[in-house]
Amino acid sequence: MLRLRPFRTPDAKEIITWTSEAKEFYKWSAGILGDFPVSEKRLLEAVSGREANTKYFPLTAFDENGLAGFFTIRTPGEDDRKVRFGYVIVNPSMRGKGYGKEMLRLGLKFAFDVYGADEVGLGVFDNNRQAYYCYKSVGFEENGKTEEYMLAGEKWLDIEMEIHKKKPCDGA
Repeated sequence: MLRLRPFRTPDAKEIITWTSEAKEFYKWSAGILGDFPVSEKRLLEAVSGREANTKYFPLTAFDENGLAGFFTIRTPGEDDRKVRFGYVIVNPSMRGKGYGKEMLRLGLKFAFDVYGADEVGLGVFDNNRQAYYCYKSVGFEENGKTEEYMLAGEKWLDIEMEIHKKKPCDGA
């Protein structure tokens, strides 16, 4: 059974080993963590300050076999009802087994039922079809917005997706 818990400092040591190629690293980090390979120190800097921050939640998914995934939930603007998932990555030894979907479902439950968000957004690169279809399978839909990034010497297209909390009258 997959569960979520707050990210812990020792998690960084394992998470940084989950990508062995630059393009795979940029698919989940969008270059925000700097150049490949990312250091444990850099990942820790990126998630530091979370204890005092009420709008940023780095989370780790785990089961009896260990760490299964990592992602963040943050409020990117002033509206606390809109949050964003970022740095979504699944342990490569657990990919293709439903862990990504389950981690996202748990993240959505936290965002909607615990944090009180009405909308969750995220971005996925068009060259990351596996992640795109994973997001679609849990209910994310494209919102028509895109953004270009220069990564690994190439132009990458980021597709923005979102999902809205179902109201009781929506049949949820």
